[in-house]
Amino acid sequence: MIAAQDIQGMYAIIPTPAKPGADRLDAVDTVDLAETERLVDALIRDGATGLIAAGTTGECATLSESDYEAFVACFLETVNRRVPTFVGATALGGHQAARRLGRLRDMGADGALLGLPMWQPVTVGMAVDFYAAVSAAFPDLAVMVYANARAFRFSFPEAFWRAVATAAPTVTCAKYSRVDGLEALIAATGGRINFVPNDMVVHRFHERAPSTTTACWATAAAMDPAPSIALMRALARGDKEPARLLVEAIGWANAPIEPLVANPELFAQYNIQMEKTRINAAGYSRCGPVRPPYQDFPEELAAAARECGRRWAAICRAGEQGFRDRPWTAS
Repeated sequence: MIAAQDIQGMYAIIPTPAKPGADRLDAVDTVDLAETERLVDALIRDGATGLIAAGTTGECATLSESDYEAFVACFLETVNRRVPTFVGATALGGHQAARRLGRLRDMGADGALLGLPMWQPVTVGMAVDFYAAVSAAFPDLAVMVYANARAFRFSFPEAFWRAVATAAPTVTCAKYSRVDGLEALIAATGGRINFVPNDMVVHRFHERAPSTTTACWATAAAMDPAPSIALMRALARGDKEPARLLVEAIGWANAPIEPLVANPELFAQYNIQMEKTRINAAGYSRCGPVRPPYQDFPEELAAAARECGRRWAAICRAGEQGFRDRPWTAS
C-alpha cells in the first residue's frame, strides 16, 4: 500500500472527458474513452508522477454508475500501474461508497480519493468511524481524504486528524490546501498523513514545512502539467529563483479566476464549470461539456475561465524548451 512518504511530485487531477450531448439530462454513455486514454498517456509522458480521477472536476457526483465503471476501467487500464492512482469513490451513503471502493480495489487502483457521505452532516465521531470502517474493510487500499469542508459540510478539525491517524491506518494522505494550522496537523498525526496542497499554494506549504511537503495536486495539469511539475522540481531542489518565477507565472495565469476562487459561495456553485471551461480553452485536452445539472455559467465568469486557459497555454509555450527538463526561467 502506498504510504505517506511515497507520495512525491505532481499528481494531476483529470476531468472525466464528456462526449457531445453529455449535457443533456437524458444522455447515456457520456464518457469519451478515447480522450480519456489519450489524456492519461499524455500526462504520464509529460512527467506527472501520479494521477487523481473522479473528484469534483471529474464529476464523480454526476456520473451514472455505468459511466463511472466505464471511465474507471479505461483510466486504470491505460495507466497500467505506470504511476500511482487515486480514484474518487465518494457517494451519498456508506454502502454505495463501499461498492465503489471494492471495484477500485479489484481493478487495481492504488488508492481512493474519498470524501464523507454528504446528505446529512456528520460529527467528528461519525467521520472518524467512517474512515476507520473503510480501513478495516479495505486494508490494502490507500485513502486520500477529500478534505473539502464546504462540499462535505464538515470542518475537518484537528481532533478529526488526530483520531483518524490512529483509527484508520490506510488514510495515508489528504487533499488539503489550507495553510493555517499546517504545522499543528503534522504534529497531531505524527507524520502518518501527507497533507497534499494544490499547485497554487504548495510554495507556502514548503515554506512552513519543507521536509513534509513532498507533493502537490493540480487540476491545472489537464491544461498542461509542465508548470506545476517544474515548480515541484524547483522546490525539491531548493532552487529558490526558478521557484519564485514559476509561482509568478502560475499566479499570472490564474489571476482572471482569482475573484471566483476567493469567493467560497461562488466557487462552490461554479467549480466544475470553471475547471472544464479553462481546460477546454487551453487546448491540451478536450474534456467536453458539463454534465447536468451544473451547466449554468455566467458569461463574465466563463470569459475569465477562458482567459485563464489561454494564459496557461501561453506560459507553457514560453517555457516549452525548459519546462520538460529543467525549471522555467523568464526571458
